[in-house]
Amino acid sequence: MCASPAFRILVVDDLSDNLFLLQTVLEAEGYEVDTADNGSLALVKVETLPPDLILMDVMMPDMNGYEVTRRIRQNQSIPFMPILLVTAYEDVNAIKGLAVGANDFIRKPIEFDLLLARIAEFLQFTRNACFP
Repeated sequence: MCASPAFRILVVDDLSDNLFLLQTVLEAEGYEVDTADNGSLALVKVETLPPDLILMDVMMPDMNGYEVTRRIRQNQSIPFMPILLVTAYEDVNAIKGLAVGANDFIRKPIEFDLLLARIAEFLQFTRNACFP
C-alpha cells in the first residue's frame, strides 16, 4: 500500500446515489475510488486489492458495516487499513463499532469538509508509516 501514487478508498453503501455522490466528491479531491454495494462484495475487494481506507455504511441489508469490519479485522492476511463507518442513526453503537475495529464514525447527512479532513488525517498517518 505504501508505493501507490494516489490513495485508494473503497466506498461501501447499498444505495447507488450515496456511492455516486461519495465517489464524485472523493475523485474530485484526487483519490482513486472503488465501490461496493454490499458487504460481501466489499470483503472480496478488500481481499483482492486492499484499499488504503474504507468508508462504509453501517446499515446494509446482507451484512452490516459492523460485521464487515469485524471480518476484515479478523483476517490476518489483510493489511491494516482505517475503516470509517457512516451512519444516519443518532443512536449508533459507537462502542460496538470501535470494539470490532472501526477507527471512526461519520454521521449522515455528511459534512464533506469534515469527511475530507478525517480522511486526510487517517491517510497522513498511513503515509507517515510508509515514509518515516
